[in-house]
Amino acid sequence: MNDILTAGRAFLDREGRLIERRLAAVLFDDADPAGAVDAVRAYRNSDGGFGHGLEPDKRCPDSLPIDVERAFDVLMTAAESPRYVETRRPLGDSEMVREACDWLGSVAHPDGAVPLAFPVVADYPHAEHWSDWAYAPGLNPTAGLAGRLHKMGVSHSWLASATDWTWKRLEAGFDEDAHTLVEVLEFLAHAPDRARADSVSAHVRDWLPGLRWFRADPSDPAYGVTPLHFAPSPDSPWLDLFDEAIIGGHLDRLARDQQDDGGWPITWTPPGTASTMEWRGIETLRALRTLAAFGRL
Repeated sequence: MNDILTAGRAFLDREGRLIERRLAAVLFDDADPAGAVDAVRAYRNSDGGFGHGLEPDKRCPDSLPIDVERAFDVLMTAAESPRYVETRRPLGDSEMVREACDWLGSVAHPDGAVPLAFPVVADYPHAEHWSDWAYAPGLNPTAGLAGRLHKMGVSHSWLASATDWTWKRLEAGFDEDAHTLVEVLEFLAHAPDRARADSVSAHVRDWLPGLRWFRADPSDPAYGVTPLHFAPSPDSPWLDLFDEAIIGGHLDRLARDQQDDGGWPITWTPPGTASTMEWRGIETLRALRTLAAFGRL
């Protein structure tokens, strides 16, 4: 199993972008997390948002909510290092995070909701699936952004509005896809109102069957969101949604999916060769983190 880690790290060293290489060093080598924080800073715009293809399916330089979400993920991963606690202020007090919240508030609808992106995406190379649907405010990404900010301990006027909007949407029911449910579960795991979160969470198991893009069967080769996206570690609050055998089957599949070059494949078509390799680096780091968390490395 150590061969999986060695080959995956070698793939990242050869093909991965700087962010994933710095994060891998933080996670597996106890490296200084400041390098990963500085790497994501390069995607930051003067308006406080993030862009420049931080999420690689579009090459738009403008600030987009989806890129802000990806920036938060990098910062939270870097903050998992004990060395982050020793050397840097809490994420909730981070200037980058506060100014990103200011930007989100400036582009949000009056009720607090934000879309994944804006029509400016169409002016740049982008994957075919990025189209009008991504420009409508929704739980994806509003709920996920709010959940991440609650996890980071942020207090901000936009977060308050986004949280209120998310509760109203969820308490009216859920009829969206698996990607959106991943965002919703991030919110439910970290929203401060735990009684309200527990009440909504009781319905999650009923939402799963037939959910679009949910790939429950480990042998299914199609594109999709698997149980390991919902529960990427044994301490996930959502692990008990799935039978132990299902989780084990997906872990086996994840290990088998490693390619001869050491990286993991993707099952969609990004806009170019560079973005394809960037995504493979992202997926390789995700696979290594998940396998490590479950004791498979």
